[in-house]
Amino acid sequence: MKNIVITGANRGLGLAFAQHYLNSSCKVWACYRNDPGKLSTIANPHLTLIQWDISQTLSAESLSKLPDQIDLLINNAGVYGPSKANGQSLDNINAQTMMDVFEVNCVGALHVVQTLKNKLLRARGVIANISSKMGSSEDNTSGGCYAYRASKAALVIVSKSMAVDLEPQGVRVITLHPGWVKTDMTGHTGEITAEESVSGMCKVIENIDQYTPGDFIDWEQQQVPY
Repeated sequence: MKNIVITGANRGLGLAFAQHYLNSSCKVWACYRNDPGKLSTIANPHLTLIQWDISQTLSAESLSKLPDQIDLLINNAGVYGPSKANGQSLDNINAQTMMDVFEVNCVGALHVVQTLKNKLLRARGVIANISSKMGSSEDNTSGGCYAYRASKAALVIVSKSMAVDLEPQGVRVITLHPGWVKTDMTGHTGEITAEESVSGMCKVIENIDQYTPGDFIDWEQQQVPY
């Protein structure tokens, strides 16, 4: 039975990941920042809830609840920040917004890996970092969204460095684009459901050996140029 740790698991993609792996008879440690949301309604003995604001150091008590070996870490926690019109346009973006979003989407993901590295090494596990095609400079044709785009672009590069550094130690890393998903972050205006996105991303994770370490792959198993 595999041990799966998921950040930002209280809603959207994170919740769908948790449900997917519980349905696959895995043990899931589902992390949330403040409110466990629908996680609290799941009655499954293989589910453990962990309160963790990934921009902060994990408490010793919470760390003790995590398994000694982690087979899969899904770095899903993230924030969008203000809307494009109300805080991420060229005229109104500011340094504080840039840093707030960057701290969670990029630095937070790096901090999670640093915290859990030894547990991943013991299992020769897999790290899946959830980025976004909005971090691709080649795909950017609409501009704006400065903080979100920059943070997701930075995560792609950080993820690549993780992949290079950890491959000799048996830990594999992949970066994923979930597609345009109907979640709270998109105002439920996406093209696919969280379940469809997660199903596709899980296929990439299952076939990670087919990819170069640190590749940026979308939910349809296609390479994302960046």
